[in-house]
Amino acid sequence: MSTLLVTGGAGFIGSALIRLLIDTTDYTVVNVDKLTYAGNLESLDRVASDQRYHFEQVDICNGPEVARLFSQYQPSAILHLAAESHVDRSIDGPAAFIETNIVGTYVLLEGARKYWLTLDEERKSQFRFQHISTDEVYGSLGATGFFEETTPYSPNSPYSASKASSDHLVRAWNHTYGLPILVTNCSNNYGPYQYPEKLIPVVIQNALAGKPLPIYGKGDNIRDWLYVDDHARALLRVLEAGVVGETYNVGGWNEKTNLEVVHTICDLLDELVPGSAHRPHRSLITFVQDRPGHDQRYAIDAHKIQRELGWTPAETFETGLKRTVEWYLSNQAWCQNAVANRYGGERLGLGKR
Repeated sequence: MSTLLVTGGAGFIGSALIRLLIDTTDYTVVNVDKLTYAGNLESLDRVASDQRYHFEQVDICNGPEVARLFSQYQPSAILHLAAESHVDRSIDGPAAFIETNIVGTYVLLEGARKYWLTLDEERKSQFRFQHISTDEVYGSLGATGFFEETTPYSPNSPYSASKASSDHLVRAWNHTYGLPILVTNCSNNYGPYQYPEKLIPVVIQNALAGKPLPIYGKGDNIRDWLYVDDHARALLRVLEAGVVGETYNVGGWNEKTNLEVVHTICDLLDELVPGSAHRPHRSLITFVQDRPGHDQRYAIDAHKIQRELGWTPAETFETGLKRTVEWYLSNQAWCQNAVANRYGGERLGLGKR
């Protein structure tokens, strides 16, 4: 029974991955999380009592603690998801993104490399450093085309620049030191347990409270949406079958404008909350000042992971979004606890510091 270190396991995607690992595999899982504002152990309540689950509150920038984790748990792989991830917050305060996403990744790479060098040849060949990144490193697309694994990097926000930097570090540790790495770049995730600062949970929460639904600019920016549990399945598939040194783009084939997303949420709430005093919820839509440097369009070509590893998303945008809205309606206590004394719903990302 192998042990996996999962950094950022109390976050949105990390917790989905850990739930999948505990529910469907025999791996022992060590959740390594600093518990910043977006880290929430309540997202793991269902699996927290499992004997194969362990939690370590550790900052990945802490070299001695990272070394201890490798020495103590002797993992067969590390799945690195810990990151500051909100573009708006990166505009207002980029320093935390540089520290966690770049310096933290470097510290993990060095910890992994030193540990890897102590292993016998069989365990050395089996070890993996799996780095989970974003499609935002590629920049912005025009009206046509898709991000492929060979698309040149052109990050435009402090967040995406920090993730691009971490991607390059991971590849360098493979090329220079031979560390066995895997890289994935995913499109916009959505689903249960997402911190209520991102578009979909913000719109759901505001609509339920009868507050304005803020749409940046004209609402015509396009994103490719991926249900979080589909992403978790992709990460497990890459871990177990991916080729060392390769990158795999993970997308949902669901291009939608931001306005289309909000319209769909409003219509779902009209259907699922027929007694709401705020129906029709589309009447709450409010156009606000755009984000500085807002990328126009992202779209991932996910043919490689489909062709080589046999992964395809199970959820369409329509089925996944309905499941998401239903989850938030049934889990208002989680939402309230997640933001309590942490985030009051104020507008971020206007560059005012």
